Amino acid sequence: MKFAVPPILLLALASTPPEALAADAKPNVVFILADDMGFSDLGCYGGEIETPNLDRLAEHGLRFTQFYNTARCWPTRGALLTGYYAQQIRRDKMPGVPRTGGIRGRRQAWAPLLPHFLKPEGYRCYHSGKWHIDGKVLAGGFDRSFNTNNQGNFFSPRGNSLDDRPYRPEGDQSDYYATVATADFAIEFLQEHAEQHADRPFFQYVAFIAPHFPLHALPEDIAKYRDAYLEGWHTMRQARFERQREMGIHETTLSPLETKLGPPYHFPDAFEKLGPGEARFPVPWKDLTEEQQRFQATKMAIHAAMVDRMDHEIGRIVKQLETMGALDNTLICFASDNGASAEIMVRNGGHDPSAPPGSAASYLCLGPGFSSACNTPFRRHKTWVHEGGISTPLVVHWPAGIEARGELRHTPSHVVDVVPTVLELAGVEKPAEWKETPIPAAPGRSLVPAFAKDVAIDRDHLWWLHEGHRAVRVGDWKLVAANGDPWELYDLKNDRAESKNLAASHPEKVRELAARWERQLDEAKRLAAQPAE
Repeated sequence: MKFAVPPILLLALASTPPEALAADAKPNVVFILADDMGFSDLGCYGGEIETPNLDRLAEHGLRFTQFYNTARCWPTRGALLTGYYAQQIRRDKMPGVPRTGGIRGRRQAWAPLLPHFLKPEGYRCYHSGKWHIDGKVLAGGFDRSFNTNNQGNFFSPRGNSLDDRPYRPEGDQSDYYATVATADFAIEFLQEHAEQHADRPFFQYVAFIAPHFPLHALPEDIAKYRDAYLEGWHTMRQARFERQREMGIHETTLSPLETKLGPPYHFPDAFEKLGPGEARFPVPWKDLTEEQQRFQATKMAIHAAMVDRMDHEIGRIVKQLETMGALDNTLICFASDNGASAEIMVRNGGHDPSAPPGSAASYLCLGPGFSSACNTPFRRHKTWVHEGGISTPLVVHWPAGIEARGELRHTPSHVVDVVPTVLELAGVEKPAEWKETPIPAAPGRSLVPAFAKDVAIDRDHLWWLHEGHRAVRVGDWKLVAANGDPWELYDLKNDRAESKNLAASHPEKVRELAARWERQLDEAKRLAAQPAE
């Protein structure tokens, strides 16, 4: 089954034949990252949310079905722009290694960001949106940046920065909305590039905050979905699951809802502030009160509105690429930094129960019920390293470099693969040292072979650690455990839903993979113990 793309949108993607481009033209790269978006939220991954712009990129490009992140925002961003696991570069907590993790960890001198390798090859580099990486943006090799530091209110520019200086907008800001502003500046930087640097390739990193909490959306976007989710998360999961199977996204079963698994962090006061409509667990929909059903459906409607608006703004960026004649030779990638979130909290300006849901005075989070549905067909959520926490769509579009149209790629891959992929396409050989410090081997692998056909990328393993949750994948085998729990073993070839634990029947495989996980941990500790820059 192919997802429908409006014919008028297909016209925008009519591409120049690759042979018409200069043989030595280095590709431009635009990497777009969503925040807390579920695996199944896009239409081209089975969702009912209207995402025509990303769907059309997929229709004329590729969809990866087993692409992974790190289960959390800042580790994913560090891994994405360096090609190392976040623990290796001190950007996530490491047992026994002080001063690592969160916003406190600082990278070593040998771990520069991707723009530092691209700039000597003539690339201009631009950033718009969320940062959440150690150090200033321009010091990370970017030439221009709009940094949405204000992540607690989508309707206020307060605290944001432009080129690492306080952003002081002129005029009335009553119509400010972070998702639109992120695209506005991305487009402005592209226009500037076309006017002043048209002879140079560019790398653009667009990092939307959406649909991260607080659930803030424009009223007209919320209205589109206001009553769309009143049948509940079970109905939504089943519908998305069936569409995914028809599309060939997976061949797994649908994971059962874990009705006793709530948010990863418990804030009891949040439930008092949010009122009786909130629900801590993904219980059967029929067991909720009518008030709870409406409250939960409204939260999902706002989440959908945020994804819808993000897709609309991505369409504007793509249109700018087309206008400046850059679309054909621009590699566009889209992914999410972690799975949808089960978190429930009230922060920043607090929550006014009398304010319209989704407005600036409200503070809502998606919660575990609809987070489970957004992560269909997988188990668990952001923070956990079960499939629901670490699986993301990856849409790849590059008319001049990828002949395939609308195809799937099933090879397991990870955000650490982005750096080696981009460097290969840009013709950049990674140096042996940086700032007189040897650069250690990185775990990422180039995905370029998979652009041509659906082949497996050779690698030893993929590895995860976050908040005590841990996992390793070797081939189709995955060993995973939540913090404090024993190892579970799954054959992902047939069971990405992680519903049949094979640990008891395959103890030798558990020992083998556990030893593999420990070796990678020791290697990460060795690197993390090296002093920061």
